[in-house]
Amino acid sequence: MTAPVLWAVVGATGTGKTGLSLDLAEALAQRGRPAEIVNADAMQLYRGMDIGTAKLPAAQRRGIPHHLFDALAVTDEAAVAWYQDAARTAIHEIHGRGADTILVGGSGLYVSSVLWDFRFPPRDERLRAELEAELEAHGAGVLFARLREADPTAAQRIDPRNGRRIVRALEVLAQGVETHGGALPEAPVFWHPDTTILATAIAREELVPLLDARVERMWAEGLLDEVEALRAEGLERGVTAGRAIGYAQALGQLRGELTRDEAIAETQALTRRYARRQVSWFRRYAGARWVDARTVDAGTLATRTGEVS
Repeated sequence: MTAPVLWAVVGATGTGKTGLSLDLAEALAQRGRPAEIVNADAMQLYRGMDIGTAKLPAAQRRGIPHHLFDALAVTDEAAVAWYQDAARTAIHEIHGRGADTILVGGSGLYVSSVLWDFRFPPRDERLRAELEAELEAHGAGVLFARLREADPTAAQRIDPRNGRRIVRALEVLAQGVETHGGALPEAPVFWHPDTTILATAIAREELVPLLDARVERMWAEGLLDEVEALRAEGLERGVTAGRAIGYAQALGQLRGELTRDEAIAETQALTRRYARRQVSWFRRYAGARWVDARTVDAGTLATRTGEVS
């Protein structure tokens, strides 16, 4: 048997990554190559965040081993450096069993941290605490202005409202290290030598109504009840989880800050915007094979021969 392969199934939310990953795993198994799935969706790392992340229930995973789902409590911070180590450890263990790995998700920086030789700069807990205190006292705007002056390139890549990423960039710069600014390496080299990237896509005019309907289903399927239960576990204290699209809006509805219709509409708008950013991120993946998960034959993909469109 040939050496294990690292597959990556990436793309915007709602484009069929989960179903394709399951079909691919089954197609590989039919060719004598067992495969296991590793999560690369930052929000699906959290226990209890199921409806709002479209997490596949265990009963629907077709008996295929899944890893790094439900790995964190909602009060934990999902740091990319932590994720990189956890995902690569899981991949090493899977390959040690003689199986292929299928990395699945749409969190661009998380995926990139695993696929490429991506090294994270050091952390300084004291300095970060000082910057976070300044963020709390003065807001993201003041810190973003400082970042823009110190590293305009990094500032262009960071949302001015994302205080967490601004703090991290300033922390890195203060240590005399050049920040990656959330970008891919200039000349990316695969971490695992035998890597295949499959990117899922649906034309935007088709995807938008699918995403809007998906958000409506989240509320219909009980997202508000899920969020109410997670509040008791500290969701509102979660640096990452409490700000997730859909969850932040559901919290707003529960607190009486938004009506149901407003919460849904805001979630739909943010989901559409996030999907655009995901497409832009993954379009930079040279060599990715773009597919429509609704029509592509997983058996053909599993052979890794020929072009797929």
